Amino acid sequence: MRFVLDLHVHSRFARGCSKDLSIKNLAKWAKVKGVDVLGTGDFTYPGWWEELERELVREEDGIAYTADGMAFVYQVEIALIYTQGRGRRIHLVILAPNKAAAAKVREHLGKYGRLDADGRPIFNVPAWRVAGELAAIDERIEIIPAHAWTPWFSVFGSKSGFDSLRECFLRYSDRIHAIETGMSSDILMNERLSALDSVRKVSFSDAHSYWPWRLGREATIIDVERLSYDSIIDAIRTGKGFVGTIEVPPAYGKYHWDGHRLCNRVQDPATTRANGKACPVCGQELTIGVQYRVDQLADRPEVTQTRLQTQSVLIPLSEIIAMVLGKGIATKAVWDEYWRVLKAGRNEIDVLLNATRDDLLRTTLNSDLIEAILNIRSGNVSIDPPGYDGVYGKPKIPGIALNIDNIGE
Repeated sequence: MRFVLDLHVHSRFARGCSKDLSIKNLAKWAKVKGVDVLGTGDFTYPGWWEELERELVREEDGIAYTADGMAFVYQVEIALIYTQGRGRRIHLVILAPNKAAAAKVREHLGKYGRLDADGRPIFNVPAWRVAGELAAIDERIEIIPAHAWTPWFSVFGSKSGFDSLRECFLRYSDRIHAIETGMSSDILMNERLSALDSVRKVSFSDAHSYWPWRLGREATIIDVERLSYDSIIDAIRTGKGFVGTIEVPPAYGKYHWDGHRLCNRVQDPATTRANGKACPVCGQELTIGVQYRVDQLADRPEVTQTRLQTQSVLIPLSEIIAMVLGKGIATKAVWDEYWRVLKAGRNEIDVLLNATRDDLLRTTLNSDLIEAILNIRSGNVSIDPPGYDGVYGKPKIPGIALNIDNIGE
């Protein structure tokens, strides 16, 4: 059976996240989106742990379930700020094999610092130490470097990252079985590094709200006989049952190219290499993006077809509708169209991946919207300019006028 996984989400207790995030809302909207298994997010935070204890009413094979059957894996993202050669800022996603193991992780991380300060706790501890100590607690605990290439807080980020997993995790690097691609990179970009051939590339949303334009916008698909924590981890570690990922176009991500938001300056890596890293408008340092870092570390030329796993490149349905209608993403007009189009499939991901032209024609009369969905699915979309320094890229589809300036965050 195929399962869509989004194992990197947050609670209302994490900084910058929706105050309406709850297990009930996550479960409700995951089903609308088409996500079968969610990460709990933020299980170290005391208030959220209490909610998990109330809302996750049973556990089977390491998967926790709500009363209405939504599946969750115990998950938290932590931020590490420390010195190793120079200042480092790394985010790690931690998956625990059951509630008992999650409790042990909470107890152990509590020795590093306060757990009640933020849903995404911050510790002055090196990543290699975390990897070694959590493995000693339970070998099935999985550590995944989050949004591995973004400039801020990532294992390969231009601001404070490393040039290899080995450099970051030292003798525990063999315990890192996967990295999260993040919105600004995809499988093709990661396959330019032979050092990552043995590492699974996974995608999750890092959702800061439960809305369908955030939840499941990136996800991972597995095909296993029976859902369990062990089957999920086996797919990640060995590839058995691992199907692939759902990604947004990497140039749509907010850190794909180099740039300076305050000066509206965006440029490709070749320009940066030729002219330096100073903003040509104000002279401040540019935020060096993901494509630059991939180019810097790659030992292979650009590839056009994945060799090691599959990927589907999509844009969330709400965002497509907002761009076609030229309306804010949370407006009534966009929601009305969203619910109409959703009838073309079992859920949003099914619509985006599988709905035919005839399926869509039965739900909407907006021909531009139908063409946009089909074009994005087939890869007939460009992003100009690409995302940079916290600004999303601007999609363009031949023959369709997209209004992309007011869809909101």
